[in-house]
Amino acid sequence: MIVRAEETNTMRALQGLRSGSASVRLRAALAVGTAADSRSVDTLIERCAVEPDFHVRDMLTWALTRHASSVTVPKLVDALGSESPQARSQALHTLSKVGDRRAWPAITRALLTDADDEVARSAWRAAVVLVPEDGRAGLAEVLATQLGRGVHETQRSLSRALVALGEAAVPVLRAAATDPAARVRRHAIATERLLRDPDAGFGFAVEEAKRIMVLGATAREE
Repeated sequence: MIVRAEETNTMRALQGLRSGSASVRLRAALAVGTAADSRSVDTLIERCAVEPDFHVRDMLTWALTRHASSVTVPKLVDALGSESPQARSQALHTLSKVGDRRAWPAITRALLTDADDEVARSAWRAAVVLVPEDGRAGLAEVLATQLGRGVHETQRSLSRALVALGEAAVPVLRAAATDPAARVRRHAIATERLLRDPDAGFGFAVEEAKRIMVLGATAREE
């Protein structure tokens, strides 16, 4: 009887994930994660792909981390092939929270360079969590191809990922600091500045990079 009652509660919570109220969906995701019934994994992943509320999505991710990675990781990897950017992004975000390095081969160059900024940012975060030691230099090379991309928030996310790779990122950053595109050079210089001084904010590092570029241009003119 107790088992049946738990199953009923889980089913009720899963139904609550489809409520029109974000607060009801939030409580439902909490209940599903607390129960940690493996039969709810598919529904949780499906909801991640369509859930409009950030806080509910975060709770859905938490609920998925409550399950065995042997169950969740293969299904999350499958979601990386979805046509929906949100499905890809949330699957990547959840994989970064699960932290199971068996998912590393699924973090492809296509995801790291995805045209959707949110997907790409999620891929960068997941990659630096999952990458094995012998893959750090190769990952840095791929990430460096994205220097100068997007708005401030996207560039800051990329810088954080490169900084997380430590010394493996230094060669690609120094190479990018001589790129013909000023936007790429500025981002590379700012990222290396941040690598050397992690306490410096990204905005400060960008301003420093601008100053360095101006001084460099002046020196060449002289």
